[in-house]
Amino acid sequence: MAETTLLDRLDGLISRFEEVGTLITDPSVTADMKRFVKLNKEYHDLEQIATARTRYIQALNGIDEAKHLLDTEQDSELREMAREELDACSVRLPELEEEIKLLLVPADPQDSKNAIVEIRGGTGGDEAAIFAGDLYRMYVKYCEAKGWKIEVTSCAEGTAGGYKEIIFTVGGEGVYGILKYESGVHRVQRVPQTETQGRVHTSAATVAVLPEADEFDVEIRDADIRTDIFCASGHGGQSVNTTYSAIRLVHLPTGITVQCQDEKSQLKNKAKAMVELRSRIYNMEHQKYLDEIASKRKTMVSSGDRSAKIRTYNYPQGRITDHRINYTVYNLAAFTDGDIQECINRLIVAENTERLKESDL
Repeated sequence: MAETTLLDRLDGLISRFEEVGTLITDPSVTADMKRFVKLNKEYHDLEQIATARTRYIQALNGIDEAKHLLDTEQDSELREMAREELDACSVRLPELEEEIKLLLVPADPQDSKNAIVEIRGGTGGDEAAIFAGDLYRMYVKYCEAKGWKIEVTSCAEGTAGGYKEIIFTVGGEGVYGILKYESGVHRVQRVPQTETQGRVHTSAATVAVLPEADEFDVEIRDADIRTDIFCASGHGGQSVNTTYSAIRLVHLPTGITVQCQDEKSQLKNKAKAMVELRSRIYNMEHQKYLDEIASKRKTMVSSGDRSAKIRTYNYPQGRITDHRINYTVYNLAAFTDGDIQECINRLIVAENTERLKESDL
């Protein structure tokens, strides 16, 4: 039976859950921070499976007990209660099976990480920079609603407003696993502020979402980094253009360059820049994983293909269209004000469907 097969698979994982639970209390493990963090993450994932398994067994037992009562009980009230229990458990069982199957499919190991988000104005000149600013505001509103913390690392403002480029980190629970769906080209269709004849123009901005690497994910030698110190530019009061607080880090083996001028403190800017540098180096390997996903999944959901046009924002029609899942809604004002969860939920469902197809569950 399918129930027996599923429970057999779960039983093996429960043994591992108990083993990991013992290991994370071992002093030799807690002394090794890299191993301790990895085991804690595994324990959290297995705990979800253990909880789902308990609910699944309860539903199976509920069905068996209800059937037994219907076969043996004469009391009409008890029989009615048994029928209700049987119906409820029968509805719950397939839902729990789907939940467990998804938990058994290996998730992206980066999903629980914080994220580094880059927004760059693309084709469209000043209007593209303004649109990049609109996207940044949209994500700020969304992250605030989620209770996530945003910190800008660096930005280059557009001449007519918005940003030619803005890079920021987002911290919170499961940030990358949600924001990764925003990677790609976002296209806008509207009448620009600079347009005098009322014609609709098409512009674009690119969003890239990277998983933020932990300290032990990447080892960077001091000898491999060149550090440049310079004056910050842009808005910021008296410290701008007078204090050498901005930091540029160049990783000599890869040529990767990052800079941070958001903080007045040179040390804080360097710490932020190191986080971004570590993440960019880490992302070089992670990109291979994303490319492999892209070759398998027709929907290209979270494929990491940043040249793909993923969404269109049509202002004259008040329409948002996500091209990966053919999802269209006419609530552009709310969407650009941060109400993007419904779209992300549908993208998650689409990807989960693809993941289940890849597995033999």
